[in-house]
Amino acid sequence: MSFNSLGLSTELLRAISDQGYLKPTPVQRQAIPVILEGKDILAGAQTGTGKTAGFALPLLQLLSKRPATKGKNGVRALILAPTRELAAQVEGSVAAYGAHLPLKSAVIFGGVNINPQIEKLRRGVDILVATPGRLLDHVQQRTLNLSGVEILVLDEADRMLDMGFIRDIRKILALLPPRRQNLLFFATFSDDIKRLSEDLLNSPVLIETARRNTAAEGVEQVIHPVDRNRKRELLSFLIGSGNWRQVLVFTRTKHGANRLARQLEQDGISATAIHGNKSQGARTRSLAGFKQGDVRVLVATDLASRGLDIDRLPHVVNFELPTVSEDYVHRIGRTGRADRQGTAISLVCIDERELLRDIERLLRHAIPKEVIEGYEPDLTVGPEPIFKGRNDFNQSQGGNRPPRNPPANAQGPKRATGRKHVEGKDRSHGPSREERSDAQRDASKKHSVQSRVALRWKNSDV
Repeated sequence: MSFNSLGLSTELLRAISDQGYLKPTPVQRQAIPVILEGKDILAGAQTGTGKTAGFALPLLQLLSKRPATKGKNGVRALILAPTRELAAQVEGSVAAYGAHLPLKSAVIFGGVNINPQIEKLRRGVDILVATPGRLLDHVQQRTLNLSGVEILVLDEADRMLDMGFIRDIRKILALLPPRRQNLLFFATFSDDIKRLSEDLLNSPVLIETARRNTAAEGVEQVIHPVDRNRKRELLSFLIGSGNWRQVLVFTRTKHGANRLARQLEQDGISATAIHGNKSQGARTRSLAGFKQGDVRVLVATDLASRGLDIDRLPHVVNFELPTVSEDYVHRIGRTGRADRQGTAISLVCIDERELLRDIERLLRHAIPKEVIEGYEPDLTVGPEPIFKGRNDFNQSQGGNRPPRNPPANAQGPKRATGRKHVEGKDRSHGPSREERSDAQRDASKKHSVQSRVALRWKNSDV
């Protein structure tokens, strides 16, 4: 099937050709005809499957065929996104697809001066992409009128709910006209998504391009068991020995992201961090440097990761597993995009075993585990260890194995010298109090990070 068969206008087909796209993805094939019919949709699709074009192309066509009745400071289509990066990315796509149409688009989000945004709205906007908080700021200042919205899109609605935007979303819904078309996109399905869809959608068409809560098929997943205090050392070895030129690494906390980026720099690997405490300008510069190849490693938190659309990103690394299982799917979806292949590596220590179990329950399958020789973890004496012994791992049989203490050479980055690595003993190395789930907070009362890392595993069966 080609884009010509989907009922799109000549102007849109020209823009698609300008972007170099040849055939629609599954979510585009299913969503575009339904949206063009004016129906509500509930669409489940992993990141990187082309869902932005799936709603942007028919949205542009519908608006271009109708007379505008938006009023002063009004918009005709509203697209809500959870993060600044995703909002900017979506608006860029809308502008590219609508290059040959007389429609104006704009993006508004927090962390930047509001005045240029006000000026854009005054000049007139047809399609507005926004984060919920800044959108409500404009409504409060009466610089934005939502009474003429014809189409509402909630992009990555599951993430918006995870981030606590449900109250803001309901405030926004109350400002919209009752008669409108609603498009809700999610990557992971939950009870909250089900409740929101029941309140929001009118006889929706359900679109699912893959089994719910699964990772994209183009992503190869692997677990490397390793002690916590050797994670950074193993990460540096993998990047150096594999000559990885572009790696996205996830940590749980902002402080952890900053620290890991500094440590990688000490190892001779160019790295930068991106998270919510960084200014929007700093985040934009970091992302630009990473995309251009000036920076080899981008260390990110979950909050900043959404919307990072990096072409041909080959490697994603979970330096720490996420506390919310669904975030694992979102993280590894940064690679393996647009039918390309990618690899998602997770460095897992013994005190993350429950998090790993939760992720595998969500995926409904075990993730392959491979011990890197020279970085074998100690073994637990716990009642239900997830790492039971060396024979439980699928060890690779290649000859290019690192020694226990690899020297600095061409095969890998230099190791920091002159001081002992003590990441595992830093109390700030885990998730912050705000970022922990309730269950983990309870668990932390029983075992501190230090005591869990210090578990002695030498009495196991191996």
